Amino acid sequence: MPAKTKSQFRESLKGKFLCQDKFSNDIEILVKENKEMNYIEAICHYCESNNVEIESVSKLITKPLKEKLKWNATELNYLKRTSKAKFMI
Repeated sequence: MPAKTKSQFRESLKGKFLCQDKFSNDIEILVKENKEMNYIEAICHYCESNNVEIESVSKLITKPLKEKLKWNATELNYLKRTSKAKFMI
């Protein structure tokens, strides 16, 4: 298979299956479009809308998205405001 065809094939697969990049990008878009929605709510909404089990999402969360989730959880008092607080995902 030529290199150009392989890359086109990979890109078409990315659109059909969830990967970390697509998931994080979709969550970022949801948060930007809905100003009232935080990252935690966006992930829950995404899972409901796309029939994705929330338990399977932990594998799709990138490090930057995890930091934003941690910040949201701290702001909502789900985590203590310490540097050692852990948000279990």
